[in-house]
Amino acid sequence: MGGVTPASLAPILLVLGDEELLATRAVTEAVAKVRSVDPEVDVREYQASALTVGEIAEMLSPSLFGGRRLLILRSGQDARKDLVAALLAYAKNPDPEVQLLVLHLGGAKGKAFADGLRAAGATVVPAAKLKGHRDRVAFVRDEIRRAGGKCSDDAAEALIAAVGNDMRELAAACSQLVADTDGRISAETVSRYYRGRVEVTGFTVADATMVGDVPGALEALRWALHVGVDPVPIADALADGVRTVARVASAGRGSPYQLASSLGMPAWKIERAQRQGRGWTPEGLVRAMQVAAECNAAVKGGSDDRAYALERAVFSVAAARQGSTR
Repeated sequence: MGGVTPASLAPILLVLGDEELLATRAVTEAVAKVRSVDPEVDVREYQASALTVGEIAEMLSPSLFGGRRLLILRSGQDARKDLVAALLAYAKNPDPEVQLLVLHLGGAKGKAFADGLRAAGATVVPAAKLKGHRDRVAFVRDEIRRAGGKCSDDAAEALIAAVGNDMRELAAACSQLVADTDGRISAETVSRYYRGRVEVTGFTVADATMVGDVPGALEALRWALHVGVDPVPIADALADGVRTVARVASAGRGSPYQLASSLGMPAWKIERAQRQGRGWTPEGLVRAMQVAAECNAAVKGGSDDRAYALERAVFSVAAARQGSTR
């Protein structure tokens, strides 16, 4: 917190967005900053919907005993009109000893309050949910930077494939990776680190199967089952692999970026499916889809030997591809 001075504390902070991880982090950082200026700071939290104008006036008026205050107002979008009017009037001339932090979901509800705070010069901290794959890649890269490491786009993509889209899990994975390595994160680092993870192993099995690498697929499958991965996500990954290649193949030629919006898939996934789709015929893909569906039914229907059902599916999908290339 070096370099934080009373003058550098924003009198009004507006945390805007519906991603709980980012909103919580913004509050934690604001409290830490204010405490570094005044360890005795009086921190108070309120729900906007439950607060009256009388209470807010008392909280914002200069204290008889002096000392700094941080007022955290949660669910700002639920504030009543009279409270909004009082806070916007205050925001035009805030008390330098008081920091007001308003959390607002950022939607249409209570929009006038958020717009008014912004117009009054509030410092906006974005906390919106990440919309697309590109945003998540940027988030992972930033997280690794925050933890003191460095990572490339393909390493970020590998981590998202391994961990999934949940931001809390991604944030935890980033700090864990930097703590357990030298901080320079490549796609190889991620795959080494997450070799036993559900999503990676499921997709590793699917990727190897789709390009006809039966030994690679079986090794990944046996390793996944050995480390206790549930067969269901592996069957899902296999079905998803076949389905994705079939969808991309039927979309015809085109660059991944052109096809991304019409297929509703990220460009990297289309590019991978185009690569995997070489050597497949439409008939081969139809057969592979039947195999994946049968495998899914066996695995989810509690077949006695789910491992055997998965192995058989790997051989059958690879055979469908062989039939395609003949």
